[in-house]
Amino acid sequence: MYLRTIQRRNKDGTTVRYLQLAHNEWDPAAKQAKAKVIHSFGREDELDREALARLVRSITRYLDPDQGSEATASPELAFLRSRPLGGAWVLNELWHTLGIDAAIRELLAERRLDPRAERLIFAMVANRALDPMSKLSALEWAAADVAIPGLGEVGGDPQVFYRAMDFLLQIDEALALAVYWATADLLNLEVDLLFFDTTSTYFEIEEADPPPAGDKGGAAEGSEEQAGAAQAAGKPALPSKKKKPAGFRSYGNSKDHRGDLPQVVVGMAVTRTGIPIRVWCWPGNTNDSALIRQVKDDLRSWKLGRVVWVGDRGFSSAENRRFLQRAGGHYIIGEKLRGDSREASSALARQGRYHAVAQNLRVKEVVIDDGTMRDRFVICHNPEEAIRDAAVRSQILHSLSAAIEGSDALPRPKRAELATRLRSTQRDLGRYLRATTGGLLRIDRAAVAREARLDGKFLLRTSDPTLSAEDVALGYKQLLEVERCWRDMKTTLELRPVYHRKEDRISAHVVLCWLALLLIRIAENAAHDTWRNIRTELQRIHLGEFSGSAGRLLQRTQVTATQDRLLRDLKVKVPPRFFELNPVASHSLDEA
Repeated sequence: MYLRTIQRRNKDGTTVRYLQLAHNEWDPAAKQAKAKVIHSFGREDELDREALARLVRSITRYLDPDQGSEATASPELAFLRSRPLGGAWVLNELWHTLGIDAAIRELLAERRLDPRAERLIFAMVANRALDPMSKLSALEWAAADVAIPGLGEVGGDPQVFYRAMDFLLQIDEALALAVYWATADLLNLEVDLLFFDTTSTYFEIEEADPPPAGDKGGAAEGSEEQAGAAQAAGKPALPSKKKKPAGFRSYGNSKDHRGDLPQVVVGMAVTRTGIPIRVWCWPGNTNDSALIRQVKDDLRSWKLGRVVWVGDRGFSSAENRRFLQRAGGHYIIGEKLRGDSREASSALARQGRYHAVAQNLRVKEVVIDDGTMRDRFVICHNPEEAIRDAAVRSQILHSLSAAIEGSDALPRPKRAELATRLRSTQRDLGRYLRATTGGLLRIDRAAVAREARLDGKFLLRTSDPTLSAEDVALGYKQLLEVERCWRDMKTTLELRPVYHRKEDRISAHVVLCWLALLLIRIAENAAHDTWRNIRTELQRIHLGEFSGSAGRLLQRTQVTATQDRLLRDLKVKVPPRFFELNPVASHSLDEA
């Protein structure tokens, strides 16, 4: 289907042209295609051009942005390419609103580093949020597959990204502080509760990194601080044991269940609204227990005021609890239900009434005061989780019963071998197994009864006397915000695989992921939607590039009603319709 013109010559010699909509049909008799007129628009000099424009707009509604631009471009204006604009535009506006761009440029200038690296750092952050890939691929992506305001030419050498990462690591601590205060002022952040947790990320390499030259290891036990704590408690000091020296990517307790691969440990502090305020990176063999003390020390200069630290059971040592109470601080920390803590065991044994604080949560407060130390515990009970725990235990006991059925007929050495195998390879079954004095294998009903008393429960310890039991329980449950951050960092932002081997570059990569997580979390909170949905809609806003005799034109596609509403929710202005009109010789990609 096409538009064509026909002409007719009048007797006075003038020529009149007519515009028609036609299409070709095959004439089997004539064995050739013939034009069939579908509609006549009338004389060319009397055309209703507004009606034609409405027809063009109605047709382009059913075309992709690239097709629409190409279809409506005049022969003198060539359509060159189209790149997604919306995602990078919104991230850049949030970046600017938080003052991250100004903070980075100022910090770089203070250290006599190139402040232009700020745009390269933003490009890597935007890549993690929009289409995560290696830094080498991200360089090509930034140059050809996305429109990043103000980036300019980046060339083909990935060293520009690597140098920018090195610069970023030099300003990491100062940048985290500047970003925190900018975010706190903008979003009125509440830091009365500060959540901290760690995770690990592994590297698919054959060997761990060698230990640094001259590293003879650090004290894992028997340190001065531990010796002082033991002496204060009237206990003998632990023997001195040196932690085995290891490189940055080393073997440790993997939270990804990949203990066969080297890893690094990553820590994150998060507010109750899920805003990550800082990240840390440690060698893979680092023990979680002491990390929260370093984190509190690192944030001491931030002058956060009254802060209650919330951590899981991995940070519940007496040493950590004392440290978190320094300078008027407080904590809410999970306790191990099956640990060897005398205070926790006493708290669980206390009688008392639960009271409901939510549809699926009941709490009971217990205070243990032995005259020298006063500990406040909150026992939480989830009835739905209790039913689930009982059902799981019933399945375990059924499997154990089947495993030991007929074992009485086995010789005693064979029964011992079976018991060893169950306890070592099937621990869920082994903890309910006992052997009689005669060597017979039986289900340990006492162990079953002990476990049944713990169904659906978790135990919290807090030092804050002003928080109600309900506030303690609900505050601890918000620790899930950190788990949500880890999930987004490992999936949406693809923290792993890490295409770096040097410690500094790995740490810089983690900082880039943190900055990307900060931006997407702010966007999610503002739009009340997931970043996946936000990103999908924004990436439909494209920037078309045209070239003609007058120069080069950058023009965005039309913003839909959905996109306009999303931009309003994010408090981000709509991108300008036209970005630039430059002579053909100019190739600047700077924003208008």
